[in-house]
Amino acid sequence: MTKRDYYEILGVERNASADEIKKAYRKCALKDHPDRNAGDKAAEERFKEAAEAYEVLSEPEKRRRYDQFGHAGMKGTDFHPFNDVNDVFSSFGDIFGGGIFDEMFGGRTRGRGRSGPATRPGSDLRIRIKLTLEEIATGVEKKIRIQKWKRCDTCGGNGAKSGSSTVTCSSCNGTGEIRQVSRSVFGQFISAAPCQNCEGEGRVVKQPCLSCHGDGRTKGDATINVNVPAGVSGGNYIPIRGEGNAGKRGGPAGDLIVLIEEEPHELFDRDGDDVVLDLLISYPEAALGADVEVPTLTGRAKLKIESGTQSGRILRMREKGIPHLNSYGNGDQLIRVNVWVPTSLTGQGKTALKELSRIPGIRPSDGDHSANAERSFTARNKKHPA
Repeated sequence: MTKRDYYEILGVERNASADEIKKAYRKCALKDHPDRNAGDKAAEERFKEAAEAYEVLSEPEKRRRYDQFGHAGMKGTDFHPFNDVNDVFSSFGDIFGGGIFDEMFGGRTRGRGRSGPATRPGSDLRIRIKLTLEEIATGVEKKIRIQKWKRCDTCGGNGAKSGSSTVTCSSCNGTGEIRQVSRSVFGQFISAAPCQNCEGEGRVVKQPCLSCHGDGRTKGDATINVNVPAGVSGGNYIPIRGEGNAGKRGGPAGDLIVLIEEEPHELFDRDGDDVVLDLLISYPEAALGADVEVPTLTGRAKLKIESGTQSGRILRMREKGIPHLNSYGNGDQLIRVNVWVPTSLTGQGKTALKELSRIPGIRPSDGDHSANAERSFTARNKKHPA
């Protein structure tokens, strides 16, 4: 089934602001909330559909890719459709200002919006990998070795010494927060802050693990497989979920962010998904035409030089460039022809050229600007050659 446009689902214009998108999602989610539409499968699907649209349009990078490539642009990202309404609650339970669902639908709390003890997630890691144009053209799997915080094998990540366990924090009684009540002429106010004794976790380590000293994690090496899709560019990044630093005492791991760097190529220049190759040919090949062999990113290929080819002319080899990322087809390989002029000649060569120069039609006539016209055309169409 063809997916509906995300802007249509939320009922906003394509130039809608982030605040307008958020308000539109709240409106859709409240209208089709499962507690308001018990047993209505159509409403449940619309509820998940709106969450999917909001997940994409609320994040600038995902929105940019969607605007450019449509639904196909979500391939290769961390985007995953919502298969269950609980996935929606766990992802966006806090978007409604901390409790609008609870107030309207019977005090239910879900996902990130609920209060209580919190685990401390680990930090993200960033690394850079360099890729050749050949690797970019075909896609590649890279094995990288990194050093990071890993869950402690001795205590299993809880930070407690073998044979002991964590205990409920006596300061917050396991809630992970300290509440303070104050009164004023306007009434009673309650403020809550993370418990300093247990750092908001609700439990404390009395007998620390000897390996991690109660932290629940240790430094170690890890080998990660990174699958790089064909068509990436320098500056693109690949998030690998859960491969960053482990959190303290059982907290979830952060992400590994792989930044792509593109190595300069000795033969090719890249222009978007096209690649450009400078090709030297001899004067006889330019004048008479020839079949020559040229390098491509995936091997060598035959190229036909038409007779009378001028220096500076651009020839195009279809589909010999970089694959379009998250789409079909490839860019082209553009051949920039240059006629080679010998820098040293033997006596025989000089004699032959002098004889050649006397042949009618061998020199450009007055007013013949074909070569300049070719170069002018090339300059005008440098970014989008014909």
